Amino acid sequence: MKLKVASYNIHKGVGLDRRRDPDRILTILREIDADVIALQEADRRFGLREAVIPRATLDDHSPWRAVEPGHYDRARTGASMGWHGNALLVRREIEVVGACAVPLPTIEPRGAVCATLRVGGALVRVVGMHLDLSGLRRRQQVEAVCGHIAAHDEPGHVVMMGDLNEWSPSGGALSAFTAPLKVLAPGRSFPSRRPVAQLDRIVVSDGLSVEAQGVHHSPLAAVGSDHLPVWANLILP
Repeated sequence: MKLKVASYNIHKGVGLDRRRDPDRILTILREIDADVIALQEADRRFGLREAVIPRATLDDHSPWRAVEPGHYDRARTGASMGWHGNALLVRREIEVVGACAVPLPTIEPRGAVCATLRVGGALVRVVGMHLDLSGLRRRQQVEAVCGHIAAHDEPGHVVMMGDLNEWSPSGGALSAFTAPLKVLAPGRSFPSRRPVAQLDRIVVSDGLSVEAQGVHHSPLAAVGSDHLPVWANLILP
């Protein structure tokens, strides 16, 4: 059983041309064609914090649905797609067993969303996150996410992904992902015009095999956000 996952900081839909273009973001997501996608900065910053990609557009013109984390953002605004800008999109034929928001220790608003999916009879827990600019906070946030995953009684595979804001290629907050977790390095994804840093990462549990991984480069992705999307093709045992 194969599963393609991807992570993309969409910068509130504002590209390098300073235009907010939800249709361009959705076209880039179609180019990637992943089964599960973690979005960061998926809500607008001010006002009602509406989703960058309108819910009706996602429902009518894409193969994905947004996972409901069941937190106050959705109830309060009626328009937010996730929590603190984090959203998970899942291909419609994949069963969502459960989902929740994961609070993170921080001063500024940060959070993560977690969904338990059933893929070919196997359980896969997926976390989408956007970590802090502070190195100490990042490490604490990684520990909080790993603690949330470890608290589940029912075993399952694990995929964590997002904009980790970690400039170190292997140290820093990345060292808080301990075995049996594996931190992948799909490639340089920031800034999108001339990427020099691997800020966007995918972390998988030991039971998942990585068939391929990479950074999605396309003419649209080069201007659609200040980040490039990263992806990985996984094989479930």
